[in-house]
Amino acid sequence: MKKMKKSTLILIAFLTCLSIFGQDISGKWNGILKVQGVQLKLVFNITQTEKGYSSTMDSPDQGALGIPVTSTSYENSVLKLEISNASIKYEGTLNKENAFVGTFIQANQSFPLVLTKGKVEKEKVFKPQEPTKPYPYYSEEVKFENTKDKIVLAGTLSLPEKNGRFPAVILISGSGPQNRDEELLGHKPFLVLADHLTKSGIAVLRFDDRGTAESTGDFENATTFDFATDVEFAIKYLQTRKEINQNEIGLIGHSEGGIIAPIVAAKFNDIKFIVLLAGTGIRGDQLLLLQQELIGKASGINDADLQNAKVISEGAFEIVLKSNNTDSLKIKLTSYFKRALKDNPEAEIPAGMSEDDYVNLQVTQSISPWMNCFIKYNPAPILEKVKCPVLAINGEKDLQVPAKVNLDAIKKALEKGGNKNVSTKELSNLNHLFQDCETGLPSEYASIEQTFSPIALEEITNWILKQIK
Repeated sequence: MKKMKKSTLILIAFLTCLSIFGQDISGKWNGILKVQGVQLKLVFNITQTEKGYSSTMDSPDQGALGIPVTSTSYENSVLKLEISNASIKYEGTLNKENAFVGTFIQANQSFPLVLTKGKVEKEKVFKPQEPTKPYPYYSEEVKFENTKDKIVLAGTLSLPEKNGRFPAVILISGSGPQNRDEELLGHKPFLVLADHLTKSGIAVLRFDDRGTAESTGDFENATTFDFATDVEFAIKYLQTRKEINQNEIGLIGHSEGGIIAPIVAAKFNDIKFIVLLAGTGIRGDQLLLLQQELIGKASGINDADLQNAKVISEGAFEIVLKSNNTDSLKIKLTSYFKRALKDNPEAEIPAGMSEDDYVNLQVTQSISPWMNCFIKYNPAPILEKVKCPVLAINGEKDLQVPAKVNLDAIKKALEKGGNKNVSTKELSNLNHLFQDCETGLPSEYASIEQTFSPIALEEITNWILKQIK
């Protein structure tokens, strides 16, 4: 039987952190890792301590921020990092330009990686569906304020023409820090979607998540409800624009955005329609368990290990669901995960990590404001309050938000609330990003040339045009 590794106990995938000794190299170190044609931005946040340095690591393209570390050394201008639980090593030498030039190693594969304190840009990678300038429509960089949280959100407003009065949609991104194009793993889904909609006569506002790209604010400590307030102020901004028909403003939310759109629509009676792209209809803990099972099966993990991981996750989620106090939750989860390790003696703690460090990583992820909110949130009561027309579509091969169970739950809740204008559709062969795919695994996303299925684009656009006519 295949041994269950310790990593299967972790509720959320993560990379790791670092601590460094030697001269002062505090600050943000940025790099672009190129793996199999995919460019991933990595950021090491290094802080000096009494014993040397402590750091966190960010992988923004994967939605991983503030991740703690294992071991690091810095001697004679050579920086060595080991991210043990991900089997990652990095070694780089500081050159005269104040950049670490070195090699990133994972699973015995080596990739060059340069870390610098300056801003780094990804090389332009051509994706066939991405529009190129000049666009056949008007596009404007905009900023608007969330006065409630005192942050400024930056985005792009595209209009079919510079002058006129148009129906409009606001695009709401999925989980993790996303820019206005919802850029991840070499794809820009919202750029492609906005281009298609604007060419069809619909204005589009898309914006950087708070604390991301050009938007201000704190992303790390924000919850789904905080992101919902950002959308509320996006609506208020559109209502100030003379080019927008205020009676025809709709929302399109992808993944977590499909949770946020109903929250906002239930509050604002003047929302014309909402479109849920891989939106959820079941409580967060249930969704995470489904994700774990489906992705695990597709990845080849055996049934016994999957069942064991499910039992552990269910126990942790139950503790979170019953807790209303962060301090007591931390104590209970720490005890729970320690017991889970004790009950699984065949499991292996990653090299370089103590049991306490390992448990602490799991607890920290579980008690974060966003995760705590997500685990507890049940979309159904809010969906029951949504009275505007709703289109919900999911990909048949979506392993992150499984189509059938979520579409059924969304439809049931909307109809229970008396909504008679509900359309749900499962699109064949599409994954969570609405790409035509083979397995639906997240590991496939980057390697697929297509950014957004043309069939899905037409489905969305045609339905919206029917609502505004």
